[in-house]
Amino acid sequence: MHETKGEARRAGAAAEGEEGKRTYVRAVFEQIAPRYDLLNHLLSFNVDRWWRRRALRRLDWMRAPAGRYLDLCAGTLDVGAQLSRQRGFRGFVVGADFAVPMLRAGAGKAAMDVVAPVAADAQQLPLAEGSMDGAIVAFGIRNVASLDDALAEVHRVLSPGARFVVLEFTTPRSRIVRALYHLYFHRLLPIIGGMISGHRTAYRYLPVSVAHFPAEPVLAERMRAAGFDDVRWTSLSFGIAAIHTGRKA
Repeated sequence: MHETKGEARRAGAAAEGEEGKRTYVRAVFEQIAPRYDLLNHLLSFNVDRWWRRRALRRLDWMRAPAGRYLDLCAGTLDVGAQLSRQRGFRGFVVGADFAVPMLRAGAGKAAMDVVAPVAADAQQLPLAEGSMDGAIVAFGIRNVASLDDALAEVHRVLSPGARFVVLEFTTPRSRIVRALYHLYFHRLLPIIGGMISGHRTAYRYLPVSVAHFPAEPVLAERMRAAGFDDVRWTSLSFGIAAIHTGRKA
């Protein structure tokens, strides 16, 4: 697919939170859905699988193994399916995403009576207040139109004491690692991702969206502002990604 200057500008505008981000992001993920899983694993050299396992361990689902859990911005349901396969897990997972083709691409990863795909915006979830025993979002929170509205909505649907886990890309602090990271993330990844997916702006949007996403201390403060307690984070893979956790008091 040929990338126009207009498409490149829209990718940058969406990452900066301009009007139309929701429409742009949904359209992008609807188009790349068929090859999304392949590209995730290929472009991260399969490290994304380890990151997700680490994030799931922070969810503290053992506190309520038969509880109800939210996989926010669920995409192809990778995280929800992984959670459902944990030894001792007897609960139910709601996989919420506003890009229906992404949810369809994840069909068959887990039984629907255990992991239910739900077409929903992260800022307006069709869930009752206090109905979820935990929530996790992996590489999706930076794509919502309003980060603060999404954080507040997750806080609303969680039960008291429930944990919220955020796994997201970050920018490495080390100068050497950051230089290598920028070379791959801004130069090579858009070319490879565009060739395989057929949608070049999707993989141009990815590094730009990460660059505009709050750094770890700032995200932690915004989680606290949304009402979460005991907020902390851990850097992964030399600062390429980070896991944030918080609890609803």
